[in-house]
Amino acid sequence: MRLLAVLSTAAALVAPPARVARGRTCALAAERGHERRRRPELRAAAAAASLAALLPAAAHAADLSTMAAPLDSTFLQSTSLVFLSEIGDKTFFIASILAAKASRLVTFVGSFGALVVMTVISVLIGQVFHQVPDSFTGGLPIDDYVAIASFVYFGAKSISDALGNEDAGAGMAEELDEAEQVLAEGDVLEKTRGKALRLAGEAFALTVAAEVGDRSQLATIALSAAQNPYLVCAGACFGHGLATGIAVVGGAFISKYTNERTVGLVGGVLFLVFAATTALGTF
Repeated sequence: MRLLAVLSTAAALVAPPARVARGRTCALAAERGHERRRRPELRAAAAAASLAALLPAAAHAADLSTMAAPLDSTFLQSTSLVFLSEIGDKTFFIASILAAKASRLVTFVGSFGALVVMTVISVLIGQVFHQVPDSFTGGLPIDDYVAIASFVYFGAKSISDALGNEDAGAGMAEELDEAEQVLAEGDVLEKTRGKALRLAGEAFALTVAAEVGDRSQLATIALSAAQNPYLVCAGACFGHGLATGIAVVGGAFISKYTNERTVGLVGGVLFLVFAATTALGTF
């Protein structure tokens, strides 16, 4: 009996420290669980701090990309280049003279229809350069090289012609004389008098003949070789529509108050700027 009492006393003395140790273990486990639950919050806070630090740089980059976006817009490139190339051109004055002597609407339909057809053909020609197999080009972006070279040539030529033109309206006057001569040689005004369909056909044919090899056509080919052909086609047609609309409304009158030198300089600078943006995208 004495032995059992001693053992019971010893068990009673040992039991509290065991319960204390078990309690400490539970407390440590609870603390670790709380720490694990806090880790996602700490990570989220760190991510938020990093994002806040990057926001100024991201905003600055977004501003730069927003500023550069218009210059890199294919639609804007084709619209501006075609529009500036057509103002005061032979096709411009053909539409202007026909509209002044006959129907403006019929002249616009015939002239603009011809320019749309020529634009589609030019875009297809540009795509031929774009689809040249790499086995023939050695992996070099020949289409981009053609576009860059064309833009540089047209830009330099436009600026050179504008600076070398002592009479600001001499070039447009020459284009006007050529347009009048073409119409007089074919006796177009007499043949189309009172005949809307004949007028539209003559406007279409004369515009196609004047547009072949024109600067706007070559610029469209170069753009199509390097850029999205659908946007090039849409932008070029829009530019042609603007120029033709101005021509039929009062092209001869408007040309008297248009500074040919300024138009040439602006067009030349745009050609060079687009050559630079194309080169940056290529290299």
